[in-house]
Amino acid sequence: MSLDQSCLIALGANLPTGDTSPEVALRSAVARMDGRIGRIAALSRIYRTPCFPPGAGPDYVNAAVSVDTHLTPQEILAGLHEIEADFGRERKQRWGARTLDLDLLAVGDQVLPDRATQQEWMRLPPDERGRVAPQELILPHPRLQERAFVLVPLADVAPDWRHPVLRQTVREMCDALPETDRKEVIAIA
Repeated sequence: MSLDQSCLIALGANLPTGDTSPEVALRSAVARMDGRIGRIAALSRIYRTPCFPPGAGPDYVNAAVSVDTHLTPQEILAGLHEIEADFGRERKQRWGARTLDLDLLAVGDQVLPDRATQQEWMRLPPDERGRVAPQELILPHPRLQERAFVLVPLADVAPDWRHPVLRQTVREMCDALPETDRKEVIAIA
């Protein structure tokens, strides 16, 4: 099959998987994505970032990839969940510490399930974000524009990707973040 669309994926980990460090887990996850999800088009540097939310565990390592794929967004998400499970990911607590977190950020310029629902999740009040999770895939990821730990690595692989709802590029969204947030995202590899 032809690879006819690009998807953007954020990677993060802050717990070891057995003897495997979070940094090695990220690299191994990228290797598993290559072929299983599609062809890796670009891989960011690896960054150390403060735990989010603050106090929820050890600092994270984060990265981002761009993958050329023929899969649907739902097939991509299912594949990412399988890879997370391979690394011992358990979904016990929203925003808790984890061995591997693979977030599907965007698939081309698709807005799922529809523009109104996507915007509703983008506007979700901060006090609800930690306790309410969508039951369906929301694309683009409704919080990507707020998170330096996502945007800084994403700027390595897709600085010109334009958010189909906000109409801003990754570079523009990253530049709009507070400088203090961007400085907390430190390249380590």
